[in-house]
Amino acid sequence: RIMRPDDANIAGNVHGGIILKMIEEAGAIISTRHCNSQGGEPCVAALARVERTDFLSPMCIGEVANVSTEITYTSRHSVEVQVNVMSENILTGAKKVTNKATLWYVPLSLKNVNKVLEVPPIQYARKEQEDEGKKRYEEQKLDRLETKQRNGDLIFPVINPEPHTVGYSQSSLIHLVGPSDCTLLGFVHGGVTMKLMDEVAGIVAARHCKTNIVTASVDAINFHEKIKKGSVITVSGRMTFTSNKSMEIEVFVDVDPFVNESRERYRAVSAFFTYVSLSKEGKALPVPQLLTETEDEKRRFEEGKGRYLQTKAKRQAQMQQQA
Repeated sequence: RIMRPDDANIAGNVHGGIILKMIEEAGAIISTRHCNSQGGEPCVAALARVERTDFLSPMCIGEVANVSTEITYTSRHSVEVQVNVMSENILTGAKKVTNKATLWYVPLSLKNVNKVLEVPPIQYARKEQEDEGKKRYEEQKLDRLETKQRNGDLIFPVINPEPHTVGYSQSSLIHLVGPSDCTLLGFVHGGVTMKLMDEVAGIVAARHCKTNIVTASVDAINFHEKIKKGSVITVSGRMTFTSNKSMEIEVFVDVDPFVNESRERYRAVSAFFTYVSLSKEGKALPVPQLLTETEDEKRRFEEGKGRYLQTKAKRQAQMQQQA
C-alpha cells in the first residue's frame, strides 16, 4: 500500500511501528491460510515471537510498501515465516529493501482459544532446509523460555532525575484494548502491540538525546501470553545501553485484566529496540553516554553491551562472507 502522511514520524519518514504492524499482518495472513489449508478445525494464527528485525533503509511518505512472505519451516504446533519489505518510488521506479524479518506463529482454535492446533507440514526442496529450520526452532524456543524467566522487573517513577540517567528518559503508555485492536478471537493483534512498543521506545530515545531518532533494529520480541479485549495494557520502556552511535531500550507490556476478570497483572510481551540519533540532514550523531546509578542498571548495561558486541561480530562475519 502507499504510505500516507498519517504513517509518518516527526522526521517525515514512515514510522517504524507502522512497518512492524504491516510485517505482522502479512505474517498472520500467510500463517492462517496455511493452517487452514487442509480442512480440519478452523483456526487463526497468533504471533508468538519476532526474531531480530533490522531497518535497512528508511521508507518515505508517498512510496509504495510491498510486503512479501514465505513459510520456511513448520513444527507440530508452530509456523516460521520469512518477511521482506520493499519500498518503491512510483515516480522514478526505484526500489529498495527496507526490512527483513522472521516471525513465529501458533494456530489457535476458533472454538477454544486456549487450544493450540497441529500445523500442516510443508514440503522442503532440500533436507538441509528442514534441518536448518529445526535448529532455528529449538534456538527460539530456548530463548523464549529464558526471556520469560527474567521478566520480573518493573519500572517505577523517579523524582527529579538527572539528565542521561535511566530514570530521566524512561516512559510508559497506558492503553485500553478495544475491538479495533483485536483479532477474530478477541485478542490483540501482535502488530498493534509492536506499534505501541515502538512509540514508547522512540520517546525514551528522544528524551535521552534530544534529537531526531529512528528505529535501527528490534531484537527478538517475545509474546508470552495473549491480551484480551477490554484489558488495560501498560507499555513501559527504559534505556539499558548506549554505544557511541546507538541506544538499546528495553520495552515490556504488562496487562491488567479489566472486565469480568479476577486475574492479577501479568507480563505479556518483552523486547529490546535499538535506535540511532540523526541530524536534520539525516547523518548519524554521537549518543550521550547513559549514566547508570544502581547495581541493577549497571548489570543491564553490561548485558546490553554483550548483545551489542555479539550483533557487531555477526555483522562483520556476514560482510566477510559476502566479500
